[in-house]
Amino acid sequence: MALTPVRPPRPGAGPAWPSRCRWWTVAAAVEVTLAAGAVLADLVVPTLVLLVLAVASLVLRRQGPASLGLHRVRGAGRMAAQVLGLTLGWTALQLAVVIPILEHLTGRRQDVSQFADLEGNLGLLLALLALSWTLAAFGEEFAYRGYLQTRIRRLFPPGATGLAVAVLGSAVLFGLAHTEQGLIGVALTTLDAVFFSVLRYRYATLWAAVLAHGYNNTIGLVAYFLVGPIYGLW
Repeated sequence: MALTPVRPPRPGAGPAWPSRCRWWTVAAAVEVTLAAGAVLADLVVPTLVLLVLAVASLVLRRQGPASLGLHRVRGAGRMAAQVLGLTLGWTALQLAVVIPILEHLTGRRQDVSQFADLEGNLGLLLALLALSWTLAAFGEEFAYRGYLQTRIRRLFPPGATGLAVAVLGSAVLFGLAHTEQGLIGVALTTLDAVFFSVLRYRYATLWAAVLAHGYNNTIGLVAYFLVGPIYGLW
């Protein structure tokens, strides 16, 4: 019986090749270092720097956005509704428990002065919502939960440890990218990042995190537009 030769996968063509190629591990380490440096140095807009790194990385690896978690899912409408419900619950938990505890422990409040002109300003609300669903929801999720998290996981063997380090590491960097909101803001955005990550893996697609991020920002912006800043409930 004739044997059909098997052609080895080309570099970056799928998950099998990177697991056998130490050079892609080295590349991932360099990418994570550059991304972390951009965030810690507050280089221009860190998210934009990460997006540039992500695009360059995908091109060099000959991979598509799906390799970073942007998978199509069946029942997208159902997922969107479920994510909305979970995000509403998460927001209520933060207002009723997380924010009050952080405020009482630190004696500080989240710095939301950057939105001082938003209350009652419909034009600004619409502009911020547009920015929120593009650069924030899609851009930040693709950069942090998609690109950065995937590259951190590449540095560890498959398993729970690598996943936990990737989730926590990318979450901390995401929080540090929001230092303009003060200590409370950094803590809240770090926790938000963990929540978004949980949804990403729960639904096996980065789109779940994008939706949660967009919903979360929309709730906050609309609430500020209607009544001004809202802090802890007690």
